Amino acid sequence: MALNQLKTQIHRSHRTWLAALLAGISLASAHLHAAETSNAPISEGTDTEPIVFFDLTYLFKLDLNDDAQRRRFWDESHLVTALEGLVNRDRPRLFIRYVREPDDFWWQQMTQPDGWLAKRKIVRVESLEELLKRFENDFRGAVVWDERVPATSNLASTIAGCDNLLPLRFDPRPNSLYERLTQGTNSIPIRASLLGEHGEPKFTGSGTIPDTHLSSSGSSKCDAYLWLIEKYVRTGKVNPLYMGYYLEAFWLKCWSAAAPENATLCNQDYVIAHRGVLFDLGVWDDETPVDDPNQKPGTDPDTLKKLLGAEYDRFNGNSMIHVAGFVPWAYKYTSARSPSWFAGGKHDGVPTEWHYAEILSCFNAYMDADALGLGAMANASFYQHYPLADRYPQNPKPTRTTLKNEGLLNSDGQVLPQKYISIYVGDYDSAAWLYRKLPAMWNDPARGTIPLSWAFNPNLSDRFPLGMAWAREHRTANDWFVAGDSGAGYLNPGYLTPPRKYSGLPSGLDAWTSHCEEYFKRWDISLTGFIIDGYAPKLNSDALDAYARFSPDGIVSYQKTYQGVHKDMPFIQMYADIDGSPAKAAGDIRRHVKSSSHRFYVFRTILKTPGWHAAVFKELDQMKGDRIKVVDLYTLMALIRAEEDRRSTRN
Repeated sequence: MALNQLKTQIHRSHRTWLAALLAGISLASAHLHAAETSNAPISEGTDTEPIVFFDLTYLFKLDLNDDAQRRRFWDESHLVTALEGLVNRDRPRLFIRYVREPDDFWWQQMTQPDGWLAKRKIVRVESLEELLKRFENDFRGAVVWDERVPATSNLASTIAGCDNLLPLRFDPRPNSLYERLTQGTNSIPIRASLLGEHGEPKFTGSGTIPDTHLSSSGSSKCDAYLWLIEKYVRTGKVNPLYMGYYLEAFWLKCWSAAAPENATLCNQDYVIAHRGVLFDLGVWDDETPVDDPNQKPGTDPDTLKKLLGAEYDRFNGNSMIHVAGFVPWAYKYTSARSPSWFAGGKHDGVPTEWHYAEILSCFNAYMDADALGLGAMANASFYQHYPLADRYPQNPKPTRTTLKNEGLLNSDGQVLPQKYISIYVGDYDSAAWLYRKLPAMWNDPARGTIPLSWAFNPNLSDRFPLGMAWAREHRTANDWFVAGDSGAGYLNPGYLTPPRKYSGLPSGLDAWTSHCEEYFKRWDISLTGFIIDGYAPKLNSDALDAYARFSPDGIVSYQKTYQGVHKDMPFIQMYADIDGSPAKAAGDIRRHVKSSSHRFYVFRTILKTPGWHAAVFKELDQMKGDRIKVVDLYTLMALIRAEEDRRSTRN
């Protein structure tokens, strides 16, 4: 398509378009769909609107070594994800099959006889053309972005959510998705373009940023985000409480660093549904990112701070910003290497995570941390509509009476003389990780045989309420639930109180407290299993007061004094991570406990199954002469409170 035609189409009026415009896509998609299409019977439902089911897994059969097929993978994933966000904004209407195993599991849970969708009619759409035709009234046209400035793919996603558009990569070559959708008399109208007037890059990293009075940052990438701040954030078009840190179209160059789903395009639907901002910016001041090596060091993090500051200004600091996604560490901003790609940085992954957490925390923002490996999650815009109960009570929490009855306190309220350990079962500070791992964890036959304290951040119920409710409904007497990293979201609470190093803003502690209180109440949580302080200051007295309000049964910290009580809230320091074989893990626990004078210990595991934990506990039992009692975190904290109370009474 000629560039002058692109300019003309931007002003074309919207009109009805027919399925014929996608004939080429139809043939290719139908061929790839054939082996994957389910023959399951269509559900009979009520007279309510049907649920549309679309299988996009045919894209994973493409050869990504081929430039055209790789771009097809990105273009169709991007388009369908944005469509899903628009279609599911107000109610659940479109479900995408993308990450096969978890998508199939949760679809089965929803559609079984007693499931959420049991009475809904299901319509299986077999081609992209049919999908677009079915939902043609849910979008106004397209926003075109520029592969030469990869950041414009995230701008297009943001604009798509705000202006009800579909993102399209500009590509005038025959048979590209762009050509097929924008050519012909019944094509999709182009409503916005992120290219220059004559097809040149809109953002060049020089002069004045287009459509603004701002001087260029010297980076075309960062200029794109600065333009977005001026045109969409400050003008009130975006919802400032929703953001997504997801990889932009630089993936087309670095795709081989990780499995295709780690592009995490499928995760954008939730942010698009909420008219949020999508971004991808580095955090280090002392290096240039691999995707923009000519920028002045520090331009990326400076732009990120400006973006977060503009979002914060929109709500005057009276709330919290939900930031889905995570540093794309395999592709950018870290020292990660794979056989085919170097992420280009000099900082390792964990320091990069911690520095990112620092910056977010200073602007009242918290992570829903879709870290790569398990980061891909489709359909959050669909799941968000799952009807939750007002409250999900846990098993009865321990009291002094129950602790005495269990033989953990004597008649005088003294803790029996042995060593007590609890396992913090993590890491579940990401809706994507919960969605991917929960089926295997909950179907493990060993679950329920031992006390486990599951660290499911309660804010995961925003993007995955189905999974959170399902876990509670299928709990056992030995399944306990605590908040994961830092509370109702992963941040550094030490940066909620001034001085806030990266923002200079006033305290965000009241906003955080109100935010956490709501989630803790619904999920009957009163204990925060791990506060990640990272590089932030330790909790001061104001922060401890806040946690005593919404987490009165205790906190486990990273930096805090090892053990104590603050306003009747017990606290203890996280002791160590355990990993490896069950025998090794049990041996490590035993060595830690025997070499220390402490009586109470919290150990952290990451994505370990109930069966693995049961084997660890069995190994501990077989170590003769050890007096080690394994308890849940609520019991451990209650014992700490009892011991500290007796100590204060004696003093």
